[in-house]
Amino acid sequence: MSKPSALQAVLRPSPDFTDRAYWAGTIKMALSRFFVLQVLHDGPAHGYDIARAVERTTNGCCSPSEGALYPTLREFKQGGYLTSEAEVVSGRERKVYTLTDKGREAFKVGLEAWMDATTALTETGRAATARGKAKGACQC
Repeated sequence: MSKPSALQAVLRPSPDFTDRAYWAGTIKMALSRFFVLQVLHDGPAHGYDIARAVERTTNGCCSPSEGALYPTLREFKQGGYLTSEAEVVSGRERKVYTLTDKGREAFKVGLEAWMDATTALTETGRAATARGKAKGACQC
């Protein structure tokens, strides 16, 4: 009888690529990061304001939780894309985040990439719809 290894791999189930929630979660994660840059491109803000602005800007599509937002802000700061400064508001200390020039460049590059992806998705959707109509199938 063999003894189980302490380093056995944990098998994760494959994602269900037919589940809209899978795709929505993947898209929202990437979009949230982009919209954090967009909010800070408009001006300095503290974490709570960033999260609410992302939610407003995306009409609720992206609503970054604290568990997603603060690691993203830390990563951006470590990469030199933003700076933070402590500020006291109503007796509470808050960090105010400001984009650096490198952060502004990242926003511009990200915007171009998302616009390219949007164009490709729009063209793909039109083509799929046209194929569906030609075959009498349901529309995507």
